[in-house]
Amino acid sequence: MSASTTADRVLAARSHAELVRRGIATYLVTDASASGDRGVLDVVRRAVDGGVTAVQLREKTASARELFDLAVRAAEVVAGRALLLVDDRVDVFLAARSAGAVVHGVHVGQSDLPVVAVRRIVGQAAVVGLTANTPAHLDAVAALPPGAVDYLGVGVIRPTTTKPDHPEPLGMEGFAAIAAATPLPCVAIGGVSLEDTVELHAAGAAGLAVVSAICAADDPAAAARAFRSAWTEVQA
Repeated sequence: MSASTTADRVLAARSHAELVRRGIATYLVTDASASGDRGVLDVVRRAVDGGVTAVQLREKTASARELFDLAVRAAEVVAGRALLLVDDRVDVFLAARSAGAVVHGVHVGQSDLPVVAVRRIVGQAAVVGLTANTPAHLDAVAALPPGAVDYLGVGVIRPTTTKPDHPEPLGMEGFAAIAAATPLPCVAIGGVSLEDTVELHAAGAAGLAVVSAICAADDPAAAARAFRSAWTEVQA
């Protein structure tokens, strides 16, 4: 391999990592129930207008076809203004991509496909996130090949009704311990509120992921704008 080829690959890796770090700062996770009569697409549109930097389509009760249709339509709404990720369903991500939709990647949990297999399937250019909330999870992540995972979703921070089967809440100290134990950027999720921004940033969060704080807000665009502004302020 020539020196120039090696340099190109290093630059590409750095660019990808920077794309991920910028993209996960203000992170919306969708929920049809919390979105109410407005629907998921309208919430996504308003949230992106308000400045969210990532949207994860997490619709556990949707069929594969329904999630595919949502991903394709969400890609049109997002229009490249934020990262668009599909939760769990690697097949839906691939199908949406094959249909020409700009979908950036997937987020998988501990009980989904092994993340090494996911990376092999989606390719190096896709964004791959992984849920991690225990020391054992971090040990497994540390043993992965370099580049297998781009970021970790860490939580829940406190109890939340949007994920009834969530593990024991980590709290701020628990989150900080996990964030300090891995070089991967960690997104805080689960019961996160706007008022947590300063403390979670200090605890090592690379971004905040929220569900009902935006989906159920009277004005999702204003809620998203508040989260984006608060995050920008703590980084200044």
